[in-house]
Amino acid sequence: MQAIPIQRDVTPVVFHDEIRAAAKPVVMKGLVGDWPLARAASDAEAVALLAGYAGDRSIQHVRAAPETEGRLHYGNDLRAPNFAREEVPLGAFLDALLAEAAKPHPDTLAVQGLTAPDHLPGFVEAHAMPLVPSAVIPRLWIGNAAKVATHHDPSENIACVAVGRRRFTLFPPDQVANLYMGPFHLTPAGTQVSMAHVTAPDLDRFPRFAQALEAAQTAELGPGDALYIPYQWYHHVEALDRVNVLVNYWWDPARTDIGSAWDALMHGLMTLRNLPADQRRAWRAMFDRYVFLEDGDPGEHLPPQARGILGATGPDAVAQMRRQLIAKLQRQAGGGR
Repeated sequence: MQAIPIQRDVTPVVFHDEIRAAAKPVVMKGLVGDWPLARAASDAEAVALLAGYAGDRSIQHVRAAPETEGRLHYGNDLRAPNFAREEVPLGAFLDALLAEAAKPHPDTLAVQGLTAPDHLPGFVEAHAMPLVPSAVIPRLWIGNAAKVATHHDPSENIACVAVGRRRFTLFPPDQVANLYMGPFHLTPAGTQVSMAHVTAPDLDRFPRFAQALEAAQTAELGPGDALYIPYQWYHHVEALDRVNVLVNYWWDPARTDIGSAWDALMHGLMTLRNLPADQRRAWRAMFDRYVFLEDGDPGEHLPPQARGILGATGPDAVAQMRRQLIAKLQRQAGGGR
């Protein structure tokens, strides 16, 4: 593993023109060091501050037995996660978190992705984030010493450590073949996770994971530090203390009128994957040329009026292509061609 680069005094201009442009992870040291939550002098003070923002709505949290050692993952048979879900008011969860912190072998507790405007009124105003669009919703991840398995987000991400310490291990997207990802249809929290554990890798069972670890980047962040996680970078997150709070910001600058790349992948799993090997090779070349633009604009040798779908980037052209695709899928579902 190598250390994630550290940058201080990151301004919006530096972030957008340099950090995002490079599309590589960066620790932004002290980015949110002036947050009230990051300045809390103790776990009790931090919890009291959160409780002061807490609304009346119930929240869902996870609880895992001490034997899991904080690793939120699958049960042994992969039929269900190794934790239970419970629903309580946020204030009651915070009380339980402090109670577990006093035990020598606590249950693992975690609230995941709590939207601040809905559950902590006033938090956003007191904890400003200047690097992302104002419409981006902060989400809080509150708990004790939990380990979140390696996964990726279909978005860009800034993760801000507000309370406690967190260790991040990141893998570039091209390591997917070495990460031994789990099922698509049954996931612990909505996205695929790696079956290989960063903190206790079984290299006999998952030998290629050693290559992933060689390509990995890691950093330990304390209160006030933030990490930029580029689009689709895989990451393992380990909370190291008995009370931890992370605030993250997801956003996607891609167009919203062109459909989902994930849906295209699902369609590819249904169609391309089941072709004979020689046909898959042919379609890989087609995708490299027409989808991934490996050799530049595939329609540049044609006059604009003759490019057809090769130049179909405007909203009207995209809408027409979508209608044609939907009509064809409906015919196929009905037994037509």
